[in-house]
Amino acid sequence: MRLAKKTSNLFRFRADQAGGLDVGRFDQVLSVDPVGRTAQVQGMTTYENLVAATLPHGLMPLVVPQLKTITIGGAVAGLGIESTSFRNGLPHESVRELEILTGDGEVVVAKPDDDLFRAFPNSYGTLGYALRLEIELEPVRQYVRLRHVPFGSFEECAAVIEEVCEDGSADFVDGTVFSRGEMYLTLGHYADIAPYTSDYTGNEIYYRSIQKRRTDHLTIHDYLWRWDTDWFWCSRAFGAQNPVVRRMWPKRYLRSDVYRRLVAKHRRLRPRTDVEPVIQDVEIPVGGLADFLDFFDREIGISPVWLCPVRLRDNTGWPLYPMDADELYVNVGFWSEVPVRPGEKMGDRNRLIEREVARLGGHKSLYSDSYYTEDEFWRHYNGSHYRSVKARYDQTNRLPDLYAKCVRGR
Repeated sequence: MRLAKKTSNLFRFRADQAGGLDVGRFDQVLSVDPVGRTAQVQGMTTYENLVAATLPHGLMPLVVPQLKTITIGGAVAGLGIESTSFRNGLPHESVRELEILTGDGEVVVAKPDDDLFRAFPNSYGTLGYALRLEIELEPVRQYVRLRHVPFGSFEECAAVIEEVCEDGSADFVDGTVFSRGEMYLTLGHYADIAPYTSDYTGNEIYYRSIQKRRTDHLTIHDYLWRWDTDWFWCSRAFGAQNPVVRRMWPKRYLRSDVYRRLVAKHRRLRPRTDVEPVIQDVEIPVGGLADFLDFFDREIGISPVWLCPVRLRDNTGWPLYPMDADELYVNVGFWSEVPVRPGEKMGDRNRLIEREVARLGGHKSLYSDSYYTEDEFWRHYNGSHYRSVKARYDQTNRLPDLYAKCVRGR
């Protein structure tokens, strides 16, 4: 049994399958409580629609993943992250209650003390589907003032990330690495007034502004979706950053979900064996960040690269993605492809990344291709705990196994 849905932000492509569980109508914001700062939301609700419902109340989810069509159920069953994660953790940490349809066909209301609630993050639909969620919200202000702070070395950048996240002087923190000698930490601060606001939903491109400006101002709405218009920087693969093409490209189609559909169609029509997709997000302890970036620059060579610090809010932890609650991590995101070198086979470069992440005590998200052996996989993602929860809520194995789904692509 699988979900039948129109959109996806996963990069584990497989052949189209007939049928599936139609949950398309579970896509509503049921209510927003501006006093209690909570919302009741159905699992297929996109963050685009959720933000549209909460901003009029001066509120937003504690973490708003950067792409508009990420669903809240997907962000909780998988992983989401953004520039508030250094203070608010991951999206599932602001969930107060989950209503889950399990593999056994039962609807279970799960709360933070329940084993299913704790195991649900990073289960990717293999323990059940979120039908309804109660989530926390936080107040916002009308504008965000940005400072793009340049650095010339990985070590210096990592040290300042740690310092800024410890002192809490910023409301938002993320970073962009353009090369070994050029990177920027973007510090966002709420503001009630702004001398101007920039618009990166049309001809102007947000990531290019980072290199050109030292300060900038955006509305809170445009700040939340600053990366979506160009899918970070990946729209360049479709020519959408060419000024001539840009002027002709309808504005309503400058969106991450449009680009993702183009990638899926291209892969089906023109599969390639001479390049290897390297599309990953990994969490690295801040003390190992400079080492990882040095390795990545030498061995992979993709740029730009996104940085986003994260620290768990909940000291109890999440068994299927076992990060240390006392540790500051930095998410490193990279989304491109590399040539398959002589003597290499498809997957070798991703495998190299997996080994380096493990060496540095980090973790890798599972929304894209993975190459772990089964033993390695279950060591990293707590196989014994997963199997015990799976046996309780999916006794007949109607839902795919996590390893089979995320590594074998079933």
